[in-house]
Amino acid sequence: MRTPRLLAAAALLAGTALAVLAGPAAADDPTGTPTDTGSASATATATAGDDDAAPTEAGTNFRTATVIRPGQRATAGGSAGDYLYWAFPADTGQNATVTATVAFPAGQARHGSSTWQVDVYDGLRRRQACRYGAQTRVAAADAASVELVCHLRTVRAWAEPWSNDPLRGAFYIRLAVLDLPQTDLGLPVQAAVEATTDGTAGRQAVDGSAVPLVTAAGPRIRPSGGWAGTWWSPRWLWTAGGGVLAVLAALGAHRLARGPVRLPGAPRPPREPVRETPPYGGAEPYGGGQPYRD
Repeated sequence: MRTPRLLAAAALLAGTALAVLAGPAAADDPTGTPTDTGSASATATATAGDDDAAPTEAGTNFRTATVIRPGQRATAGGSAGDYLYWAFPADTGQNATVTATVAFPAGQARHGSSTWQVDVYDGLRRRQACRYGAQTRVAAADAASVELVCHLRTVRAWAEPWSNDPLRGAFYIRLAVLDLPQTDLGLPVQAAVEATTDGTAGRQAVDGSAVPLVTAAGPRIRPSGGWAGTWWSPRWLWTAGGGVLAVLAALGAHRLARGPVRLPGAPRPPREPVRETPPYGGAEPYGGGQPYRD
């Protein structure tokens, strides 16, 4: 009866530990924003407040980048040769995809093809490589539009200085033309960008051991569910589960090594009679137990 009690106590202790670990993670976001772990993509918050309408303009540098929400399609008018900037938040474990479209007005006379490129930078303004997608494309002189796509690597909570991995925080989109005929500089264009994120998000789901990279002097960018917590990680669950399995394995090994347990009140099994060993060892001597003598 002792073994089932020990197993029940171990299971109870494991459940209590998991509840204690999960309790702080379910607390409200310190910024005052409720936690939302069911959403796969985080939403951005601009300094002027949340606005459901999609932005219709773009910034001209990192400091004036227009904040967009993941999944929101922003548009902006510009001229060939301008740098257009947008910004969006991405948290640990998310995979971000940036899509940009440059449309040329109908009836516009162009003198040659043009090369367009979309670049993505993290909060340290490090240019991030695209895993796949057409980051740079050439638009023919008679093309109506050109579409660019960049799929980023998975956002990390921390990284080595040499790795250049994308770190969580603000990400900046820059759309620009790389090459075009000199006579086409300044021609009007219409740009549209959209950033989508998928993967784990929210402070309950990921381990945010690094501070989000957001420029204090720039626009306020953060997920609506709050950035990932500074200590919580699913690794706690794996550690607790491993500890419970280790305890159960130790109890099972002890039970097997100890052998069957007699229940209280059960009669003891009869003992086999113990045969006495002859005084001289081995088989009994000749003569009915008496030593043989000449």
